[in-house]
Amino acid sequence: MKDNIINFEQQCEQSKKGLHSLQKEYMQPTMSEEQLSRLKMKMEEAKCENRKERRNARITRIAATAAALVIAFITLPNLSPTIAYAMEQMPILGRFVKVVTFRNYEYEDGQHKAELDIPEIVIDDQLQDERIRSVLEDTTNEMNSEIQKLSNELLDEFVSYMRDELGYKELIVKSEVVTTTQEYFTLKLSCYQSEASGYEWAYFYTIDLTSGKRLQLKDIFAEGVDYITPISENIKEQMRSQMEKDENILYWLDDEMEEMNFHAITEETDFYINQNNDVVICFNEGDVAPMYMGMIEFEIPAEVLKEIRK
Repeated sequence: MKDNIINFEQQCEQSKKGLHSLQKEYMQPTMSEEQLSRLKMKMEEAKCENRKERRNARITRIAATAAALVIAFITLPNLSPTIAYAMEQMPILGRFVKVVTFRNYEYEDGQHKAELDIPEIVIDDQLQDERIRSVLEDTTNEMNSEIQKLSNELLDEFVSYMRDELGYKELIVKSEVVTTTQEYFTLKLSCYQSEASGYEWAYFYTIDLTSGKRLQLKDIFAEGVDYITPISENIKEQMRSQMEKDENILYWLDDEMEEMNFHAITEETDFYINQNNDVVICFNEGDVAPMYMGMIEFEIPAEVLKEIRK
């Protein structure tokens, strides 16, 4: 028992030294106040928390794992030479913006698994229009803040779940550019969590490159027109057609349980404009169909909206 306590204290001391080294390396002007605050918080948590209570080998293992999580979490890839090189290789995506890796995080111990590739939208240096650049800076800052806040919350939840030994946990966050045209740019952030069962959802960040503003669904239609009804009715037609052709496809439509049925989209329904300039409506798992159907997209034909689009 005494040896376990000594070994545990030695591991804690090593963790503290490693954290002090990381603090010195990463305390640079490029770190945000939020990142500095999180660093200080994690360092405090790493100072041999509950040293007197955790005196056996099992808890020693957990403490060492938590320390490793802290070290991995505060490593910011945008300050890493390897990541910096990868960022230089990223192509321009759209006329004015591109995507780089803000943070990369990986962890796996057999019971827990996390893979997070957190993107950041940046403005291309070739953009000369100061008016659009100013608006675009506000737009990208807003989007990047949302993405970073979301990823931090998900990672905090993962670490907490792991420390409390609540069972298997998996977290995956990844991104892809789904649209890059002369007019629009859309970044999709996909999230997946698994405990007893898995759940996948996504966020779409669309920029109108002609103005630099964040695009909302209503913005692509003439002011005051009803776009919700034609889009919703077309989606219902597609649902019925797909179910008629394939018995394995099921949507919550025309069901006896009326409260389950899909009725209409809303102003907040996720969407993007694809490479053909068509509107694509997006639903997360379980929104309009059973979970096994996964995330679902409906491309709305141009002729359905030609009279009301700008």
